[in-house]
Amino acid sequence: MDVVRTEYLPDPSLDQAEMKAQQRDIAADATFEDDGAVDPAALRLDEPIELPDGDPPRSGAADAPIVVGVDQAFTDGTAISAAIAVQSGSVVGRSIGRAPLEIPYIPGLLAYREAGAIVDALESLTVDPSLLMLDGSGRIHYRQAGIATHVGVLFDVPAVGVAKSLLCGRPARSLENPLPDGTRVPILADGSVEAPDGTVIGHAYQSRQFPTPARRHVNPLIVSPGHRVSATTTVETVAALAAGYKLPEPTRLADRAVDVAEV
Repeated sequence: MDVVRTEYLPDPSLDQAEMKAQQRDIAADATFEDDGAVDPAALRLDEPIELPDGDPPRSGAADAPIVVGVDQAFTDGTAISAAIAVQSGSVVGRSIGRAPLEIPYIPGLLAYREAGAIVDALESLTVDPSLLMLDGSGRIHYRQAGIATHVGVLFDVPAVGVAKSLLCGRPARSLENPLPDGTRVPILADGSVEAPDGTVIGHAYQSRQFPTPARRHVNPLIVSPGHRVSATTTVETVAALAAGYKLPEPTRLADRAVDVAEV
């Protein structure tokens, strides 16, 4: 994969005001509507995918969409990123990227800490993705430019963010009580987001739930469009790629791969 918008390569030497200004430019260049996005029906999985040892073979279904899941881990001052390409229920590509951790974690500025390793991994990938699925937020971000938006615009590839907690915005209804499996709750822009109030910027999606959630429950995922994908298509895509686990298969496999790479 090649970076398209090199001016948006994450530069951790920028001060916070410069980072925030750049994020506003990235959000202005992002598209939060379907533009080349994959039909979620073409991605649906019924069974979990096994992560193969070594380099996976390419699939014979050359016309089937490829979703690349991306996740990060950290060790000894280094960010490690795994990119796992999934096509027709199989892993067809994988790569690992690394970059030094040059700044601490700052809410809302995650890309400037972690995206260097992601870029390294994606540039090493030997398959071209139809969609990127990143561990982190997209439009659900103070300036509508979470790490999924930043990376999606960098490569100009449809991208979605899958986060485990809500960074900003307000749910259309309370998320306090356990939600039934399959529930979708819109996340709306409010005073914490630089978007018109009430704009649907993503969803809380309950990918799985225990049979007795009052005793033990699973929290919902927070999913949002990164680039060239609508909020509706984002949640339908995550639902199509969830195959029994909380995380959708591409990011679940990337999480496993980066854990192995970290050892």
